Amino acid sequence: MDQTKYKIRKLLETLKKCRGRHTELVTVYVPPATDIIQIIGQLAQEQGTASNIKSSATRKNVTDALEKIIQHLRMYKSTPPHGLAVFCGNISEREGVQDLELWAIEPSEPVPIKLYRCDQTFVTDPLEQILAPKNVYGLIVIDNKEATLGMLKGDKYEVLDHMNSGYAGKHRAGGQSARRFQRLADEESHRFKQRVAEHAANVFLAKIKDITGFIIGGPAMTKNDFLEGDYLHYEIKKKVIAIKDVTYTDESGIRELINAAGEDLKDVEIAQHRVFLQRFMRDLVKNPDIVAYGMKEVQKALDAGAVEIILLSENLSESTIDDLINKAEMTGAKAEIVNDDFEEGNQLWVAFGGVAAILRYRLSS
Repeated sequence: MDQTKYKIRKLLETLKKCRGRHTELVTVYVPPATDIIQIIGQLAQEQGTASNIKSSATRKNVTDALEKIIQHLRMYKSTPPHGLAVFCGNISEREGVQDLELWAIEPSEPVPIKLYRCDQTFVTDPLEQILAPKNVYGLIVIDNKEATLGMLKGDKYEVLDHMNSGYAGKHRAGGQSARRFQRLADEESHRFKQRVAEHAANVFLAKIKDITGFIIGGPAMTKNDFLEGDYLHYEIKKKVIAIKDVTYTDESGIRELINAAGEDLKDVEIAQHRVFLQRFMRDLVKNPDIVAYGMKEVQKALDAGAVEIILLSENLSESTIDDLINKAEMTGAKAEIVNDDFEEGNQLWVAFGGVAAILRYRLSS
């Protein structure tokens, strides 16, 4: 996750907590290439309209919020390349006491809509749309005994369904011929694959247009039979981008599949972060002079301009992340903000204090 998306996520957390006593929280979205002088003029007109609000307290809060937004917009000579989102309103919890706050952000992607609104809550959908992962992958792990369906969005995965077949295993009951037992086992396996495919259709088809691709995993030949046989819906089958050998078919199998499909998921954050963290762990063991971890050591490496990649847990405070990223940018280091939803990300937070770095060169003692 880049710094701007991290800031949007934190801003959304703040905005969603805000509640106005009346319709006095003001949201303004300015798309790219919009004349900012024109937007200022429109907001000035809205100030005039707001003067008709019957409640004196609400009227003051709305007109003051609009004035604060106008003054903020006047700081810009032109609209930023990706547009601008501004939020302002009275967030005081005490009746009759004004606590006017303003938040503004220049997103890393174009603002998708031009909007002005006064309401009891801020309008956050356009920002959430910017933050939403652009690549979404369907995940299926299957053997003859169980199967799990999941979804990978950005750097987070979700288990959507889990099934057990009741498959008896390799040992046949006494008196059964090997041939008859094999036929029954094949029939049972066939029915289970049909059931998994039906569940996959129910889970994935409604959102198939938003899914970039599917990864299928499992042990031995079961996954190949499942993919090559007449089981999966054609809309799912045509979007399969990889098939991988994995040992497990429960939730740990989903994690194993994501790891195994790293090359196929290069543009997904969880795969990218895993590559960086595995490189850090490997160098820590084999070549510890070209890595650093912990706040003190990483700060020292940043000050020396020696950092190539800095890895920061999103569990760190916002001010700490901002400070470290600003220092990284000054020296051309790449900064990655990592969540702890996967094993290596959790290890970054628990074992290394949430701060680690891969260095360009060794630091002298």
